[in-house]
Amino acid sequence: MTAMRRALEFLFTRALRSRLGVALVIAVLIFGVIGAARLVSDPADPADGLSGRPNRPITTVDPTAGDDGVTSTEAPPSPVTAPGARTPEQTADRFTAAWLGRPGMTAAQWQAGLRPLSTPALAEKLAGAEPGGVPAEEVNGPPSVRSRTETFVEVLLPLDTGRLRLELVAAQDGWLVDVVDWQRQ
Repeated sequence: MTAMRRALEFLFTRALRSRLGVALVIAVLIFGVIGAARLVSDPADPADGLSGRPNRPITTVDPTAGDDGVTSTEAPPSPVTAPGARTPEQTADRFTAAWLGRPGMTAAQWQAGLRPLSTPALAEKLAGAEPGGVPAEEVNGPPSVRSRTETFVEVLLPLDTGRLRLELVAAQDGWLVDVVDWQRQ
């Protein structure tokens, strides 16, 4: 009995009070829990194991719902213009002519020429702009119109020093320019 007592005394006074002893006790507990879990679970197929993979693909869209891709094979809808109103091409041509301006034009004259062809939001953004800041002088080709919806159109106009991109929205009296973007060549 004294040998057993000495062994327990050694275990509790020296071995378990060291870092190595505590690490060994934790490792024994962890392996014990894992072993007990494996004995209790006993999977029918060893390949199943602890894997949480589904047995068939996860679908987030009904496969019979049709094409949900970004690109569409359908032609975009044609822009709708009220009878007697300006078309997107006419609005883009007039806006570009006003945007390019003419020599000696004041900022007030320039903005007055742009205002009837612009949305109120764009007119507000152009309020502090000067015609001298326009980086081009003339149009170099016909406009390229990309219809996005019936009421939203993107127009690209080649100019002498770059390309002018206009986004037009439908209004009651025709189309209005909502965004102006300049792309230098």
